[in-house]
Formats: sequence, structure tokens, C-alpha cells
Amino acid sequence: MPRRFIALAGNIGAGKTELCQFLERRYGLSPFYEPNDDNPYLADFYRDMRGFAFKSQLWFLVHKARLHRELERVEGAAVQDRTIYEDAEIFARNLFRQRLIDRRDWAVYESLYRVAGEMLRPPDLLIYLRAPVRTLRQRIRRRNRSFEQGVPAAYLRRLNVLYEAWISRWKLSPILTIETDQLDYLTDLVDRIDLLSRVEKYL
Repeated sequence: MPRRFIALAGNIGAGKTELCQFLERRYGLSPFYEPNDDNPYLADFYRDMRGFAFKSQLWFLVHKARLHRELERVEGAAVQDRTIYEDAEIFARNLFRQRLIDRRDWAVYESLYRVAGEMLRPPDLLIYLRAPVRTLRQRIRRRNRSFEQGVPAAYLRRLNVLYEAWISRWKLSPILTIETDQLDYLTDLVDRIDLLSRVEKYL
């Protein structure tokens, strides 16, 4: 398979990890997953968001840039579960808007993000997984990750708004938008054929 980079984007609970695993099994893509478990600030962030928001997001930025460079060297095709672009444009920006990152730290973060973005190869395809807050909350409850269970609906709603604004500005690659509350590609053959035919255009 030729060198390709597919990026999966979407809110918490949109189905990125599930799709990443599916594409890995189906096409033998090299997967790169969200490094939540490795972030040494994450537990502190959920305990004290204002005190650790900037440190946590800075760690994600550096780690995602390193992951991105690794997947650029992969022979064949790679798929990434959440990108450096989302970390900056959605999650860090939301924390800044909530005044959990101050203006001075935000200026430093944005500068680092711009420098990193200029050095990284953009994806060949961005798959955007869209889902309403009701569906996101159901999936978050079902997968039962302890650090996600207290995430309020208002937070997910703000992220959805930022995602829609970001997708409307995205120019670095083609976008494939999937309404994940209406698509069951794991058990429904028609949905699976539809998804694969759309993805295979880029593979």
C-alpha cells in the first residue's frame, strides 16, 4: 500500500478509536492512538483545571508533534486517532475561552503550535466523525472510562461548536464527514460497504 496518512477527528465519544481499530484490521494500517494514559498532568488537570490546563495541553502538543513525525516515517499507510490540530484548535482553545489558560500562556502555546504545524505533513484524508451530544454521552457512559464520567453535557456541546467551526476552515486535505449516530459499519453490511467505498478512494 502506498504511503498515506488518514486522520480521525471528532468529539469525545464520537467513535474515533473504534474506527481506527476497524481500519487497522481491514487494511493493515499502522495505528497511532490518543496518548491519554501517558500524560503525567491529566489526573491533576481533572482535579485542578486552572492550575494544570496549560501544562497538560503543552504536553499533548509536544507528544502529538512527536507522534506525527513518527507516522510520517511509516512504510505504507497510517491512521491517527485525534490529531495535533484538534488539540490546539478545539481542546486548548476551549480552555482559553473558559479562562483556564491565561492570555500570556495562550500566546506561547499558539506560537509553538504554528511552528509545529509548518514542519508537519498534513493528512491525505481527514475523517470527521460527527455525533450529537446525546449520542456522545451514551457512548461515554458505556465505555466507562473513569476520568470521563464527570464530563458535563455543556462541555461536550462547546466542543461540538468548536469542531464545526474548525471543520469549516479546514483546507489541508479532503474531508470525509460521517454521522456516527446513523452509521453502523461494524454490524450493518450496507453501511460498511458505503464507508469502505468512500475511504478506499484515498487508499
